[in-house]
Amino acid sequence: MKILFIGDIFGSPGRRAVTQLVPRLRAERGYDLVIANVENAVSGAGINAASAEEMMRSGVDVMTGGNHIFDKAEGIPVIDSELRLVRPINFPPGTPGRGLGVYKVGEHQVAVVSLMGRIFMQPLACPFQAIDAALESLSTVTPIVFVDFHAEATAEKVGMGWYLDGRVSALVGTHTHVQTADERVLPRGTAYLTDAGMTGPHDSVIGTRKELALQRMTTQMPVRFHPAEGDVRLHGVEIQIDPTDGRARRIERIQERLDP
Repeated sequence: MKILFIGDIFGSPGRRAVTQLVPRLRAERGYDLVIANVENAVSGAGINAASAEEMMRSGVDVMTGGNHIFDKAEGIPVIDSELRLVRPINFPPGTPGRGLGVYKVGEHQVAVVSLMGRIFMQPLACPFQAIDAALESLSTVTPIVFVDFHAEATAEKVGMGWYLDGRVSALVGTHTHVQTADERVLPRGTAYLTDAGMTGPHDSVIGTRKELALQRMTTQMPVRFHPAEGDVRLHGVEIQIDPTDGRARRIERIQERLDP
């Protein structure tokens, strides 16, 4: 089974990269499942019904979230009703939406879990306890489990990778918008990457117009951020999994640039 995971889709440039590149990548590489983090899909913060539909129409099968997933009020009904979208599972009970989903892929089922870290992030429930509970519920459902770990601290991501080695098929980090170069299959069969990177404008400061980000950094005054436009790239990761036991066999970083 071949899975493509797409790093944080940022604003309209990121959505444009998905609509133009994902159909070709699916055709050329034969992906069975495409998962994408969409928490920044609308103007760099949040999601709405139109952007979710655009992503799914372009070939994204499952969408994951993060700390910005609820930033657009109009997106909350989508999060609550769309079964192909999962928000971090360790949000408090009663939060709209769901933290995991199980999806039929050919003859198999794949579980997708959205999980969020706590270091330099919101004080959510313990991600280690949350994923333990999720895996217990999935133990009789499927051996194929993909985890999007949305976290700031690299140490927390690396620690979670070792914690879940052999217990999930893949753990891929998101949130920093900078793709890391530490992809590997851990000893017990879990594919790991600290951060998948950003799908959006790379002539920017992690998606934001450079002059606005620098104004904020140099003056420490409030600045309204807007997405940049230039050097649009799709960043992500390709993972090959043996569906019989859920173990990863291969992991490869993906970087695709839109033509100017």
